[in-house]
Amino acid sequence: MDMPALILLLALALDLLLGDPPNRYHPVVLMGNFIRRMARLAPQENPTRRFIHGTVLVLSGVALFSLPLAWALVWARSLNPLAYLLLAALLLKVTFAYTSLVKAARQVKAALEREDLPEARRLVSWHLVSRDTSQLDAGLVAAAAVESVAENITDGIVAPLLFFALAGLPGAWAYRFVNTCDSMLGYRDPVHEHLGKFAARLDDVLNFIPARLAGLLLVAAAGLAGEDAAGAWQTMWHQHHRTASPNAGWTMSAMAGALGVTLEKVGHYRLEGGPTPPGAETIDRALRVAAVTVSLFIGLLGAVLTAAYLSIS
Repeated sequence: MDMPALILLLALALDLLLGDPPNRYHPVVLMGNFIRRMARLAPQENPTRRFIHGTVLVLSGVALFSLPLAWALVWARSLNPLAYLLLAALLLKVTFAYTSLVKAARQVKAALEREDLPEARRLVSWHLVSRDTSQLDAGLVAAAAVESVAENITDGIVAPLLFFALAGLPGAWAYRFVNTCDSMLGYRDPVHEHLGKFAARLDDVLNFIPARLAGLLLVAAAGLAGEDAAGAWQTMWHQHHRTASPNAGWTMSAMAGALGVTLEKVGHYRLEGGPTPPGAETIDRALRVAAVTVSLFIGLLGAVLTAAYLSIS
């Protein structure tokens, strides 16, 4: 088997067996610390200077967290192929998260099944969404969990692995840094509007193809998982534009249609895949569709990597 495909499989095995490393060692936490410290140095009041500072923050962070990997991999390859393979798989694994997403969603589901709404609100806010969940009812908590599962198919799995296929590990790490910048700074409020604008727009560009690919795969996965593929397609096609993000709506609306439920973030969007309000069992169904979607993507990506290797060898 070719090296990129083997690295991909080993990284997936690490995710399934071990999950994410502790926060203190996780590169995304290191990225977050860098972003936070750089953001504190941003000039105040002047919008143009804040935008320039935000742009420099993103570009310098991409260089800092991706370019040294090329040297590290060359060094590992010079030691022996096994060292290179293990290091590459570990470095790829930390750019995506599937097992932790499943675990977080199941914790919310368990709290809803116990009818412990305060704990379900806390868990969905702590692990899955950034919105205020203190006033959400059980249906809206379940909707938030399902929305997060759907959205994370794109930026948590498909996008970083697609950039790995296109640009190797530096590409995957560069994507992860930009996405982390967007999640921390990409808000339209007085503090972040100008500082995070470059990160937000760049993240939109980078996720353009991954989001649409993930949406199409989710439609196919819905049928394979015993859900409504036609509903997923129709809802995705007609409602993907309802979210503020040009990308998040593709998988979220497809998931709403697949499950025949309405997913709503009050005051922001309403994705009407069906009249049924989501509940704890809806989270399980969403996770099944997500698992098939990810499996389809991994199979497709592995085939492409293998074909590319064979064509040049």
